[in-house]
Amino acid sequence: MFYEPAKRDHGLPHNPFKACVVPRPIGWITSLDDEGRVNLAPYSFFNAIADDPPQVMFASNGVKLPSGERKDSISNVEATGEFVANLATWDLRREMVQTSAPLARGEAEASFAGLELVPSTLVKPPRVKAAPIHLECRLWRSIELPCGTPGQRNGMVIGEVIGVHIADEILVDGMIDLTLVKPVARLGYLDYAVVESTFPMVRPKGGG
Repeated sequence: MFYEPAKRDHGLPHNPFKACVVPRPIGWITSLDDEGRVNLAPYSFFNAIADDPPQVMFASNGVKLPSGERKDSISNVEATGEFVANLATWDLRREMVQTSAPLARGEAEASFAGLELVPSTLVKPPRVKAAPIHLECRLWRSIELPCGTPGQRNGMVIGEVIGVHIADEILVDGMIDLTLVKPVARLGYLDYAVVESTFPMVRPKGGG
């Protein structure tokens, strides 16, 4: 089959695009609003985009708010300049999904999901204590993205990673063993995947 996304002419019961770019890491983002209230939300449009300096991005898509404001995470980061990306894992999958609930602005998603937060080292937003990896980030740039649906907006945040927390117990021979924590990734529709095994491959000499 072939279809043009702008025409939405795929003829399928559900849009297949998100099932074509998989798996997508989940950015479990903690941020603070201008009153110091914590917001915690998962974003499936998330990834590392550079390593020197290390940078990550997350995007909030299809936001539909009468005021025209972005979702809490992006507006919080724009206001404070900081956020934390927490690693979502198999053991935390249910709590992660619960934090996507459409709570009223200022309501605590972490409390709603039964999660404990702990202070960060270099930024003000706290970390999810149970997550084995945390990336403390400082805002580099917020970018407005095109949006094909009237009344909605898409936005992307790029942050520089200025601090990294890694649980000692997942370091094996000096390297992170992700099979010990089983990161959860997003697929299409309502589907997820989990990293339970890995395999190495040696790239050709001189390869990027």
